[in-house]
Amino acid sequence: MESDPQTLPAVIAAESPARPPRRRSRFKETGLLGVMLALGLMLSIFGGSLQVRDRDTGETRTVNKFLRADNLDKLAKNTSFFAIMAIGATFVIITGGIDLSVGSIYCLAAVCGAMFLNHFGPRGAGAGASPVWVVPMAILICLGVGTLCGLLNSVGVVWLRVHPFVITLGTMAIFRGVAFVMTKAQAFTHFPAEFTDGLIRYKVAWGGANLFPVPLAIMIGVTLLAAWYLRRAVTGRHVFAVGGNEQASLFSGLPVSAVKLKVYAFSGLTAGIAAMIMLGYYGSASSDAGKGYELDVIAAAVVGGASLAGGRGTALGALLGALIIQMINNGIVILNIDQNYSQIIIGTVIVLAVLLDRVNSVFREKRLSRAAQLVKESRNEEASESKS
Repeated sequence: MESDPQTLPAVIAAESPARPPRRRSRFKETGLLGVMLALGLMLSIFGGSLQVRDRDTGETRTVNKFLRADNLDKLAKNTSFFAIMAIGATFVIITGGIDLSVGSIYCLAAVCGAMFLNHFGPRGAGAGASPVWVVPMAILICLGVGTLCGLLNSVGVVWLRVHPFVITLGTMAIFRGVAFVMTKAQAFTHFPAEFTDGLIRYKVAWGGANLFPVPLAIMIGVTLLAAWYLRRAVTGRHVFAVGGNEQASLFSGLPVSAVKLKVYAFSGLTAGIAAMIMLGYYGSASSDAGKGYELDVIAAAVVGGASLAGGRGTALGALLGALIIQMINNGIVILNIDQNYSQIIIGTVIVLAVLLDRVNSVFREKRLSRAAQLVKESRNEEASESKS
């Protein structure tokens, strides 16, 4: 009896967590799109309407609360913050780690950038400095502080061999404490207009509202670059390999420590990017910035398909997960639900997503076991025939 040598090994290879699971990820992303559309439809139907006055004609008209232009712009802006951080968190989760400090990194990066911008703002000691170097320097400070914090996390994980949960729980308190000491509970405002209105808050009039497309454009750019890296770059595949089986990756000669260092640094970088956007959009920052963001960021990554066991996750899934989480938060406001229920709902979503992932893992392990059994039986049959 002859067997196709490619068929059964291909089954196992296709199920291997060491390579980007494209077919499964596309299926999950399609499902997330369906959930997002269903949620949007529900909010459109049950969200109610609002009477608004047209700025140009002065006429009063009825608009849908969820679909009105300023609400959709607010949803897009909030999603951009969390999606960018969720993409960074997804990289960490794919390797089997976790980063609980993203909210605190976001806070510290925002505070450092805010203090610099305040100094060179219209009421600061450095007022009048050329925005040609002030604006790029502020951006570099936000991104640099975020990346440095991520590298400090990686030092604890890679070299000190501390569990990611423990080290990032500690740095979560450290980074926010540093931000509190730096600000002395003071909020920093009055930034150069070239950074706020001229860059992040650059607006486009549409539908009687002012839209701010820059945060959305940055989010899309980060998503595309991250998706390309995970799917196409060789080092991106190493991220999946480390999360799929770290010991096998070590035996194969993969630079496991370097991979972990990069993903934690990238997670910090994405928090710095989000902090930069927040500074430009709101025009202020304090030591309270980013409190509780860890929950929404991890929820977005998990809902987006990242497995807390490691080995699975996509950039697009993180974006869609962030959008779903922010749609839930937006719906709570539109439906006038008590804000205290928000944490309950988000926590429930995380638990359900983890349970679903666990169920999928059990079925996947059974498929792998069955495929391995078929390979073994096939080889035994070939050995028997060769002897006869």
